[in-house]
Amino acid sequence: MAHSTAQATEQYNYDIVRKFTIMTIVWGVLGMFAGLYIASELAWPFLNFDIPEITFGRLRPVHTTLVIFGFGGSALFATSYYVVQRTCQVRLYNDGLANLTFWGWQASIVLAAISYVMGYTQAREYAEMVWPIDILIAVTWVAYFWIYVQTLRRRSQPHIYVANWFFIAFILATALLHIFNNMAVPVSMFSLESYSLHAGVQDAMTQWWYGHNAVGFFLTAAFLGMMYYFVPKQAGRPVYSYRLSIIHFWALIFLYMWVGTHHLHWTAIPDWTSTLAATFSILLLMPSWGGMINGIMTLSGAWDKLRTDPIIRFLIVALSFYGMSTFEGPLMSLKSVNALSHYTDWTIGHVHSGALGWVAMITFGSLYHLIPRLWETKMYSEKLIYLHFWLATIGIVLYITAMWVAGIGQGLLLRAFDEYGNLAYTFVESVAFLHQPYVFRALGGAFFVVGIVLMAFNTYMTIRKGNRERAELDAKLAAKMAKA
Repeated sequence: MAHSTAQATEQYNYDIVRKFTIMTIVWGVLGMFAGLYIASELAWPFLNFDIPEITFGRLRPVHTTLVIFGFGGSALFATSYYVVQRTCQVRLYNDGLANLTFWGWQASIVLAAISYVMGYTQAREYAEMVWPIDILIAVTWVAYFWIYVQTLRRRSQPHIYVANWFFIAFILATALLHIFNNMAVPVSMFSLESYSLHAGVQDAMTQWWYGHNAVGFFLTAAFLGMMYYFVPKQAGRPVYSYRLSIIHFWALIFLYMWVGTHHLHWTAIPDWTSTLAATFSILLLMPSWGGMINGIMTLSGAWDKLRTDPIIRFLIVALSFYGMSTFEGPLMSLKSVNALSHYTDWTIGHVHSGALGWVAMITFGSLYHLIPRLWETKMYSEKLIYLHFWLATIGIVLYITAMWVAGIGQGLLLRAFDEYGNLAYTFVESVAFLHQPYVFRALGGAFFVVGIVLMAFNTYMTIRKGNRERAELDAKLAAKMAKA
Protein backbone atom coordinates (compact mmCIF):
# COMPACT_ATOMS: atom_id res chain seq x y z
CA MET A 1 0.00 0.00 0.00
CA ALA A 2 2.69 2.47 1.04
CA HIS A 3 4.91 1.47 -1.88
CA SER A 4 2.13 1.85 -4.48
CA THR A 5 1.03 5.16 -2.95
CA ALA A 6 4.61 6.44 -3.00
CA GLN A 7 4.80 5.56 -6.70
CA ALA A 8 1.52 7.40 -7.32
CA THR A 9 2.78 10.42 -5.39
CA GLU A 10 5.88 10.46 -7.56
CA GLN A 11 3.82 10.05 -10.72
CA TYR A 12 1.26 12.78 -9.88
CA ASN A 13 1.42 16.26 -8.39
CA TYR A 14 -0.58 15.75 -5.19
CA ASP A 15 1.13 18.61 -3.36
CA ILE A 16 -0.98 21.24 -5.16
CA VAL A 17 -4.14 19.19 -4.52
CA ARG A 18 -3.32 19.06 -0.79
CA LYS A 19 -2.81 22.83 -0.63
CA PHE A 20 -6.15 23.60 -2.29
CA THR A 21 -7.91 20.95 -0.16
CA ILE A 22 -6.70 22.55 3.07
CA MET A 23 -7.72 26.04 1.90
CA THR A 24 -11.14 24.73 0.83
CA ILE A 25 -11.85 23.84 4.45
CA VAL A 26 -10.26 27.03 5.84
CA TRP A 27 -12.36 29.26 3.56
CA GLY A 28 -15.42 27.11 4.22
CA VAL A 29 -15.18 27.66 7.98
CA LEU A 30 -14.50 31.41 7.65
CA GLY A 31 -17.05 32.04 4.89
CA MET A 32 -19.85 30.09 6.53
CA PHE A 33 -19.17 31.71 9.90
CA ALA A 34 -19.43 35.11 8.15
CA GLY A 35 -22.76 33.94 6.69
CA LEU A 36 -24.00 32.88 10.12
CA TYR A 37 -22.99 36.25 11.58
CA ILE A 38 -24.80 38.33 8.95
CA ALA A 39 -27.87 36.05 9.24
CA SER A 40 -27.79 36.76 12.98
CA GLU A 41 -27.47 40.52 12.28
CA LEU A 42 -30.71 40.38 10.29
CA ALA A 43 -32.47 38.61 13.18
CA TRP A 44 -30.84 40.71 15.93
CA PRO A 45 -29.65 44.06 14.45
CA PHE A 46 -27.75 45.07 17.61
CA LEU A 47 -24.98 42.71 16.41
CA ASN A 48 -23.89 45.47 14.00
CA PHE A 49 -22.53 47.28 17.10
CA ASP A 50 -22.50 50.48 14.99
CA ILE A 51 -19.17 49.37 13.48
CA PRO A 52 -19.23 50.06 9.70
CA GLU A 53 -16.75 47.28 8.87
CA ILE A 54 -18.99 44.51 10.24
CA THR A 55 -22.38 45.76 9.01
CA PHE A 56 -24.46 43.46 6.81
CA GLY A 57 -23.71 45.51 3.68
CA ARG A 58 -19.95 45.01 4.01
CA LEU A 59 -19.86 41.47 5.40
CA ARG A 60 -22.36 40.05 2.92
CA PRO A 61 -19.94 40.16 -0.07
CA VAL A 62 -17.25 38.79 2.26
CA HIS A 63 -19.54 35.81 2.93
CA THR A 64 -20.43 35.20 -0.73
CA THR A 65 -16.84 35.59 -1.94
CA LEU A 66 -15.32 33.34 0.75
CA VAL A 67 -17.93 30.64 0.21
CA ILE A 68 -18.31 30.73 -3.60
CA PHE A 69 -14.75 31.54 -4.63
CA GLY A 70 -12.74 30.64 -1.52
CA PHE A 71 -14.49 27.41 -0.50
CA GLY A 72 -16.06 26.45 -3.85
CA GLY A 73 -13.22 27.70 -6.04
CA SER A 74 -10.48 26.02 -3.99
CA ALA A 75 -12.50 22.77 -4.01
CA LEU A 76 -12.72 22.95 -7.79
CA PHE A 77 -9.01 23.59 -8.20
CA ALA A 78 -8.24 20.66 -5.86
CA THR A 79 -10.62 18.14 -7.40
CA SER A 80 -10.05 19.16 -11.04
CA TYR A 81 -6.26 18.91 -10.62
CA TYR A 82 -6.74 15.48 -9.01
CA VAL A 83 -9.29 14.20 -11.55
CA VAL A 84 -7.42 15.33 -14.66
CA GLN A 85 -4.26 13.56 -13.48
CA ARG A 86 -6.05 10.34 -12.52
CA THR A 87 -8.23 10.10 -15.63
CA CYS A 88 -5.46 11.12 -18.06
CA GLN A 89 -2.82 9.00 -16.24
CA VAL A 90 -0.29 11.79 -16.53
CA ARG A 91 1.32 14.30 -14.14
CA LEU A 92 -0.12 17.81 -13.99
CA TYR A 93 1.55 20.18 -16.42
CA ASN A 94 4.14 22.56 -14.91
CA ASP A 95 4.35 22.49 -11.10
CA GLY A 96 5.50 26.13 -10.96
CA LEU A 97 2.48 27.37 -12.90
CA ALA A 98 0.21 25.25 -10.69
CA ASN A 99 1.67 26.93 -7.60
CA LEU A 100 1.06 30.30 -9.27
CA THR A 101 -2.65 29.45 -9.53
CA PHE A 102 -2.70 28.57 -5.82
CA TRP A 103 -1.08 31.77 -4.59
CA GLY A 104 -2.87 33.96 -7.15
CA TRP A 105 -6.26 32.56 -6.15
CA GLN A 106 -5.66 32.80 -2.39
CA ALA A 107 -4.30 36.36 -2.72
CA SER A 108 -7.42 37.35 -4.71
CA ILE A 109 -9.73 36.04 -1.97
CA VAL A 110 -7.79 37.76 0.85
CA LEU A 111 -7.56 41.10 -0.99
CA ALA A 112 -11.24 40.97 -1.91
CA ALA A 113 -12.33 40.38 1.70
CA ILE A 114 -10.13 43.22 2.98
CA SER A 115 -11.40 45.64 0.32
CA TYR A 116 -15.06 44.83 1.11
CA VAL A 117 -14.80 45.60 4.83
CA MET A 118 -13.01 48.84 3.90
CA GLY A 119 -16.00 49.76 1.72
CA TYR A 120 -14.52 49.20 -1.77
CA THR A 121 -16.81 47.33 -4.15
CA GLN A 122 -18.10 47.39 -7.72
CA ALA A 123 -21.60 46.64 -6.33
CA ARG A 124 -22.06 43.83 -8.86
CA GLU A 125 -23.54 40.58 -7.54
CA TYR A 126 -20.83 37.88 -7.20
CA ALA A 127 -18.42 40.28 -8.91
CA GLU A 128 -17.79 42.91 -6.24
CA MET A 129 -13.99 42.80 -6.55
CA VAL A 130 -12.35 46.07 -7.61
CA TRP A 131 -10.51 46.22 -10.93
CA PRO A 132 -6.90 45.42 -9.79
CA ILE A 133 -8.18 42.20 -8.15
CA ASP A 134 -10.14 41.39 -11.33
CA ILE A 135 -6.88 41.54 -13.30
CA LEU A 136 -5.13 39.24 -10.79
CA ILE A 137 -8.01 36.76 -11.11
CA ALA A 138 -7.83 36.90 -14.92
CA VAL A 139 -4.07 36.14 -14.90
CA THR A 140 -4.60 33.25 -12.45
CA TRP A 141 -7.44 31.87 -14.55
CA VAL A 142 -5.46 31.96 -17.80
CA ALA A 143 -2.72 29.96 -16.05
CA TYR A 144 -5.36 27.49 -14.81
CA PHE A 145 -6.76 27.07 -18.34
CA TRP A 146 -3.29 26.55 -19.82
CA ILE A 147 -2.37 23.91 -17.20
CA TYR A 148 -5.59 22.03 -17.82
CA VAL A 149 -5.37 22.07 -21.62
CA GLN A 150 -1.69 21.03 -21.60
CA THR A 151 -2.39 18.20 -19.15
CA LEU A 152 -5.21 16.94 -21.38
CA ARG A 153 -2.93 17.16 -24.42
CA ARG A 154 -0.29 15.03 -22.69
CA ARG A 155 -2.74 12.33 -21.56
CA SER A 156 -1.70 8.71 -21.97
CA GLN A 157 -5.35 7.65 -22.40
CA PRO A 158 -7.05 8.10 -25.80
CA HIS A 159 -10.38 8.99 -24.17
CA ILE A 160 -11.22 12.24 -22.36
CA TYR A 161 -13.44 11.24 -19.44
CA VAL A 162 -16.69 13.24 -19.17
CA ALA A 163 -15.71 14.89 -15.85
CA ASN A 164 -12.98 16.73 -17.75
CA TRP A 165 -15.53 17.96 -20.29
CA PHE A 166 -17.44 19.67 -17.49
CA PHE A 167 -14.27 21.06 -15.90
CA ILE A 168 -12.90 22.53 -19.14
CA ALA A 169 -16.32 24.05 -20.00
CA PHE A 170 -16.45 25.67 -16.56
CA ILE A 171 -12.93 27.10 -16.95
CA LEU A 172 -13.66 28.54 -20.42
CA ALA A 173 -17.09 29.93 -19.56
CA THR A 174 -15.90 31.50 -16.29
CA ALA A 175 -13.08 33.28 -18.14
CA LEU A 176 -15.55 34.62 -20.72
CA LEU A 177 -18.01 35.77 -18.05
CA HIS A 178 -15.36 37.35 -15.80
CA ILE A 179 -13.68 39.33 -18.57
CA PHE A 180 -16.80 40.73 -20.24
CA ASN A 181 -18.75 41.52 -17.07
CA ASN A 182 -15.80 43.33 -15.50
CA MET A 183 -14.95 45.57 -18.44
CA ALA A 184 -14.48 48.90 -16.69
CA VAL A 185 -12.68 52.23 -16.92
CA PRO A 186 -10.67 53.03 -13.74
CA VAL A 187 -11.10 56.55 -12.36
CA SER A 188 -7.29 56.70 -12.28
CA MET A 189 -4.33 54.34 -12.10
CA PHE A 190 -4.12 54.93 -8.35
CA SER A 191 -7.84 54.63 -7.59
CA LEU A 192 -9.73 51.44 -6.75
CA GLU A 193 -12.91 52.96 -8.19
CA SER A 194 -14.04 52.45 -11.78
CA TYR A 195 -16.94 52.99 -14.18
CA SER A 196 -18.56 50.07 -15.99
CA LEU A 197 -18.00 50.02 -19.73
CA HIS A 198 -21.67 49.08 -20.13
CA ALA A 199 -24.56 51.42 -19.41
CA GLY A 200 -28.23 51.31 -18.40
CA VAL A 201 -30.18 48.14 -19.16
CA GLN A 202 -27.16 46.73 -21.04
CA ASP A 203 -25.20 46.88 -17.80
CA ALA A 204 -28.00 45.07 -15.92
CA MET A 205 -28.30 42.41 -18.63
CA THR A 206 -24.53 41.87 -18.74
CA GLN A 207 -24.42 41.56 -14.95
CA TRP A 208 -27.15 38.91 -14.85
CA TRP A 209 -25.76 37.13 -17.88
CA TYR A 210 -22.67 36.86 -15.66
CA GLY A 211 -24.53 36.29 -12.37
CA HIS A 212 -26.68 33.39 -13.46
CA ASN A 213 -23.95 31.78 -15.55
CA ALA A 214 -21.62 31.99 -12.55
CA VAL A 215 -24.27 29.75 -10.97
CA GLY A 216 -24.56 27.73 -14.18
CA PHE A 217 -20.91 27.09 -14.88
CA PHE A 218 -18.99 27.81 -11.66
CA LEU A 219 -21.54 26.30 -9.25
CA THR A 220 -23.22 23.71 -11.50
CA ALA A 221 -21.17 22.45 -14.46
CA ALA A 222 -17.93 22.43 -12.45
CA PHE A 223 -19.42 20.50 -9.53
CA LEU A 224 -21.02 18.07 -11.99
CA GLY A 225 -17.45 17.33 -13.10
CA MET A 226 -16.76 16.54 -9.45
CA MET A 227 -19.90 14.36 -9.28
CA TYR A 228 -19.08 12.35 -12.40
CA TYR A 229 -15.76 11.26 -10.91
CA PHE A 230 -16.37 10.87 -7.18
CA VAL A 231 -19.83 9.24 -7.20
CA PRO A 232 -18.72 6.28 -9.37
CA LYS A 233 -15.42 5.99 -7.45
CA GLN A 234 -17.05 5.98 -4.01
CA ALA A 235 -19.87 3.67 -5.17
CA GLY A 236 -17.40 1.31 -6.83
CA ARG A 237 -19.67 1.26 -9.89
CA PRO A 238 -19.36 2.64 -13.45
CA VAL A 239 -21.45 5.72 -14.22
CA TYR A 240 -25.04 4.59 -14.95
CA SER A 241 -25.11 5.85 -18.55
CA TYR A 242 -22.09 7.35 -20.23
CA ARG A 243 -24.24 8.29 -23.24
CA LEU A 244 -26.63 10.20 -20.97
CA SER A 245 -23.67 12.05 -19.42
CA ILE A 246 -22.64 13.34 -22.87
CA ILE A 247 -26.22 14.42 -23.68
CA HIS A 248 -26.37 16.05 -20.23
CA PHE A 249 -23.17 17.95 -20.98
CA TRP A 250 -24.11 19.38 -24.39
CA ALA A 251 -27.71 20.24 -23.44
CA LEU A 252 -26.57 22.01 -20.26
CA ILE A 253 -23.80 23.93 -22.02
CA PHE A 254 -26.11 25.10 -24.81
CA LEU A 255 -29.10 26.09 -22.67
CA TYR A 256 -27.50 27.78 -19.66
CA MET A 257 -26.08 30.84 -21.42
CA TRP A 258 -29.55 32.14 -22.32
CA VAL A 259 -31.31 32.19 -18.97
CA GLY A 260 -29.72 35.00 -16.91
CA THR A 261 -32.26 37.66 -17.80
CA HIS A 262 -34.98 35.86 -15.83
CA HIS A 263 -33.49 37.74 -12.84
CA LEU A 264 -34.75 40.94 -14.43
CA HIS A 265 -38.46 40.21 -14.94
CA TRP A 266 -40.65 43.28 -14.34
CA THR A 267 -37.82 45.75 -14.95
CA ALA A 268 -36.92 48.17 -17.77
CA ILE A 269 -35.38 45.49 -20.02
CA PRO A 270 -37.21 44.55 -23.26
CA ASP A 271 -39.97 42.03 -22.53
CA TRP A 272 -38.80 39.57 -25.21
CA THR A 273 -35.45 39.11 -23.43
CA SER A 274 -37.05 37.97 -20.17
CA THR A 275 -39.52 35.74 -22.08
CA LEU A 276 -36.60 34.10 -23.91
CA ALA A 277 -34.79 33.59 -20.59
CA ALA A 278 -37.88 31.99 -18.99
CA THR A 279 -38.30 29.66 -21.98
CA PHE A 280 -34.73 28.41 -21.81
CA SER A 281 -35.02 28.13 -18.01
CA ILE A 282 -37.89 25.65 -18.42
CA LEU A 283 -35.90 23.69 -21.02
CA LEU A 284 -33.00 23.45 -18.56
CA LEU A 285 -35.08 21.16 -16.37
CA MET A 286 -34.51 18.24 -18.78
CA PRO A 287 -30.68 18.07 -18.79
CA SER A 288 -30.54 18.96 -15.09
CA TRP A 289 -32.78 16.09 -14.07
CA GLY A 290 -31.06 13.82 -16.60
CA GLY A 291 -27.76 14.45 -14.80
CA MET A 292 -29.34 13.96 -11.37
CA ILE A 293 -30.89 10.63 -12.43
CA ASN A 294 -27.59 9.54 -13.99
CA GLY A 295 -25.73 10.23 -10.74
CA ILE A 296 -28.27 8.58 -8.44
CA MET A 297 -28.73 5.52 -10.68
CA THR A 298 -24.98 4.95 -10.59
CA LEU A 299 -25.76 3.32 -7.24
CA SER A 300 -27.76 0.58 -9.01
CA GLY A 301 -26.61 -2.67 -7.45
CA ALA A 302 -24.96 -0.84 -4.56
CA TRP A 303 -27.93 0.74 -2.75
CA ASP A 304 -26.89 -0.97 0.49
CA LYS A 305 -23.96 1.49 0.68
CA LEU A 306 -26.43 4.22 1.67
CA ARG A 307 -26.80 2.41 5.01
CA THR A 308 -23.10 1.85 5.64
CA ASP A 309 -21.18 4.64 3.88
CA PRO A 310 -21.58 8.25 5.13
CA ILE A 311 -19.66 9.58 2.12
CA ILE A 312 -22.21 8.07 -0.28
CA ARG A 313 -24.92 9.77 1.80
CA PHE A 314 -23.29 13.17 1.23
CA LEU A 315 -23.04 12.54 -2.51
CA ILE A 316 -26.59 11.22 -3.01
CA VAL A 317 -28.22 13.90 -0.84
CA ALA A 318 -26.26 16.48 -2.86
CA LEU A 319 -27.73 15.06 -6.08
CA SER A 320 -31.21 15.16 -4.53
CA PHE A 321 -30.79 18.85 -3.71
CA TYR A 322 -29.42 19.42 -7.23
CA GLY A 323 -32.66 17.97 -8.60
CA MET A 324 -34.81 20.00 -6.23
CA SER A 325 -33.07 23.35 -6.81
CA THR A 326 -33.03 22.83 -10.61
CA PHE A 327 -36.79 22.26 -10.46
CA GLU A 328 -37.33 25.32 -8.26
CA GLY A 329 -35.24 27.60 -10.52
CA PRO A 330 -37.34 27.09 -13.69
CA LEU A 331 -40.49 27.38 -11.57
CA MET A 332 -39.36 30.77 -10.23
CA SER A 333 -38.46 31.95 -13.75
CA LEU A 334 -42.13 31.82 -14.80
CA LYS A 335 -43.41 35.41 -14.82
CA SER A 336 -46.53 34.59 -12.80
CA VAL A 337 -44.50 32.90 -10.05
CA ASN A 338 -41.77 35.53 -10.27
CA ALA A 339 -44.34 38.26 -9.58
CA LEU A 340 -44.65 36.72 -6.11
CA SER A 341 -41.03 35.64 -5.52
CA HIS A 342 -39.13 38.62 -7.01
CA TYR A 343 -37.13 40.64 -4.46
CA THR A 344 -38.14 38.29 -1.62
CA ASP A 345 -36.28 35.82 0.58
CA TRP A 346 -37.67 32.93 -1.47
CA THR A 347 -34.79 33.68 -3.85
CA ILE A 348 -32.33 33.45 -0.94
CA GLY A 349 -33.80 30.06 0.00
CA HIS A 350 -33.47 28.85 -3.59
CA VAL A 351 -29.84 29.97 -3.81
CA HIS A 352 -28.95 28.22 -0.56
CA SER A 353 -30.72 24.96 -1.44
CA GLY A 354 -28.29 24.90 -4.36
CA ALA A 355 -25.27 26.33 -2.55
CA LEU A 356 -25.56 24.32 0.68
CA GLY A 357 -27.54 21.30 -0.53
CA TRP A 358 -25.76 20.74 -3.84
CA VAL A 359 -22.39 22.54 -3.89
CA ALA A 360 -21.35 22.12 -0.25
CA MET A 361 -22.64 18.54 0.16
CA ILE A 362 -21.00 17.26 -3.06
CA THR A 363 -17.79 18.99 -1.94
CA PHE A 364 -17.89 17.44 1.52
CA GLY A 365 -18.45 13.98 0.07
CA SER A 366 -15.70 14.41 -2.53
CA LEU A 367 -13.19 15.71 0.03
CA TYR A 368 -13.94 12.88 2.47
CA HIS A 369 -13.12 10.51 -0.41
CA LEU A 370 -10.02 12.47 -1.38
CA ILE A 371 -8.35 13.35 1.95
CA PRO A 372 -7.39 9.78 3.00
CA ARG A 373 -5.84 9.21 -0.43
CA LEU A 374 -3.84 12.44 -0.30
CA TRP A 375 -2.38 11.70 3.14
CA GLU A 376 -2.18 7.90 2.70
CA THR A 377 -4.27 6.97 5.74
CA LYS A 378 -7.86 6.43 6.90
CA MET A 379 -10.06 9.26 8.11
CA TYR A 380 -9.51 9.93 11.80
CA SER A 381 -13.17 9.35 12.72
CA GLU A 382 -16.01 7.89 10.65
CA LYS A 383 -18.45 8.78 13.46
CA LEU A 384 -17.62 12.47 12.96
CA ILE A 385 -18.43 12.09 9.24
CA TYR A 386 -21.87 10.69 10.17
CA LEU A 387 -22.38 13.53 12.67
CA HIS A 388 -21.34 16.11 10.06
CA PHE A 389 -23.81 14.62 7.58
CA TRP A 390 -26.76 14.95 9.95
CA LEU A 391 -25.79 18.44 11.14
CA ALA A 392 -25.46 19.62 7.52
CA THR A 393 -28.72 18.01 6.39
CA ILE A 394 -30.76 19.33 9.34
CA GLY A 395 -29.16 22.76 8.88
CA ILE A 396 -30.10 22.93 5.20
CA VAL A 397 -33.71 21.87 5.81
CA LEU A 398 -34.13 24.45 8.59
CA TYR A 399 -32.53 27.15 6.45
CA ILE A 400 -34.49 26.69 3.23
CA THR A 401 -37.80 26.06 5.02
CA ALA A 402 -37.37 29.31 6.96
CA MET A 403 -36.61 31.17 3.73
CA TRP A 404 -39.60 29.70 1.90
CA VAL A 405 -41.86 30.87 4.72
CA ALA A 406 -40.14 34.29 4.78
CA GLY A 407 -40.18 34.76 0.99
CA ILE A 408 -43.72 33.60 0.25
CA GLY A 409 -44.98 35.52 3.27
CA GLN A 410 -43.18 38.67 2.09
CA GLY A 411 -44.60 38.31 -1.41
CA LEU A 412 -48.15 37.85 -0.16
CA LEU A 413 -47.95 40.76 2.31
CA LEU A 414 -46.55 43.18 -0.29
CA ARG A 415 -49.17 42.17 -2.91
CA ALA A 416 -52.22 42.35 -0.60
CA PHE A 417 -54.78 45.14 -1.16
CA ASP A 418 -57.70 46.31 0.94
CA GLU A 419 -61.24 46.94 -0.35
CA TYR A 420 -60.23 50.48 -1.41
CA GLY A 421 -57.35 49.34 -3.60
CA ASN A 422 -54.68 50.49 -1.16
CA LEU A 423 -51.81 48.29 0.10
CA ALA A 424 -53.12 46.27 3.04
CA TYR A 425 -49.74 46.11 4.82
CA THR A 426 -46.90 48.55 5.20
CA PHE A 427 -43.31 47.63 4.39
CA VAL A 428 -42.48 47.82 8.12
CA GLU A 429 -45.12 45.17 8.84
CA SER A 430 -43.50 42.85 6.29
CA VAL A 431 -40.13 43.40 8.00
CA ALA A 432 -41.62 42.59 11.43
CA PHE A 433 -43.06 39.36 9.98
CA LEU A 434 -39.55 38.27 8.94
CA HIS A 435 -38.06 38.16 12.45
CA GLN A 436 -39.12 34.62 13.35
CA PRO A 437 -38.09 33.03 10.01
CA TYR A 438 -34.74 34.85 10.31
CA VAL A 439 -34.17 33.30 13.76
CA PHE A 440 -34.77 29.81 12.32
CA ARG A 441 -32.54 30.65 9.34
CA ALA A 442 -29.71 31.55 11.75
CA LEU A 443 -30.32 28.32 13.68
CA GLY A 444 -30.05 26.29 10.47
CA GLY A 445 -26.86 28.14 9.59
CA ALA A 446 -25.44 27.36 13.05
CA PHE A 447 -26.01 23.63 12.49
CA PHE A 448 -24.20 23.86 9.16
CA VAL A 449 -21.25 25.80 10.62
CA VAL A 450 -20.82 23.32 13.47
CA GLY A 451 -20.74 20.57 10.84
CA ILE A 452 -17.90 22.11 8.83
CA VAL A 453 -15.96 22.87 12.05
CA LEU A 454 -16.18 19.14 12.87
CA MET A 455 -14.93 18.40 9.34
CA ALA A 456 -11.98 20.75 9.86
CA PHE A 457 -11.10 18.97 13.13
CA ASN A 458 -11.48 15.53 11.52
CA THR A 459 -9.27 16.60 8.61
CA TYR A 460 -6.61 18.08 10.90
CA MET A 461 -6.43 14.88 12.93
CA THR A 462 -6.32 12.78 9.74
CA ILE A 463 -3.40 14.83 8.37
CA ARG A 464 -1.54 14.47 11.69
CA LYS A 465 -2.21 10.73 11.64
CA GLY A 466 -1.03 10.39 8.04
CA ASN A 467 2.15 12.39 8.67
CA ARG A 468 2.93 10.34 11.78
CA GLU A 469 2.42 7.04 9.95
CA ARG A 470 4.61 8.21 7.10
CA ALA A 471 7.37 9.30 9.52
CA GLU A 472 7.23 5.89 11.23
CA LEU A 473 7.43 4.11 7.87
CA ASP A 474 10.39 6.25 6.80
CA ALA A 475 12.15 5.49 10.11
CA LYS A 476 11.62 1.73 9.58
CA LEU A 477 12.95 1.92 6.03
CA ALA A 478 15.97 3.93 7.20
CA ALA A 479 16.65 1.33 9.93
CA LYS A 480 16.45 -1.51 7.41
CA MET A 481 18.83 0.26 5.04
CA ALA A 482 21.24 0.93 7.92
CA LYS A 483 21.25 -2.79 8.81
CA ALA A 484 21.79 -3.76 5.18
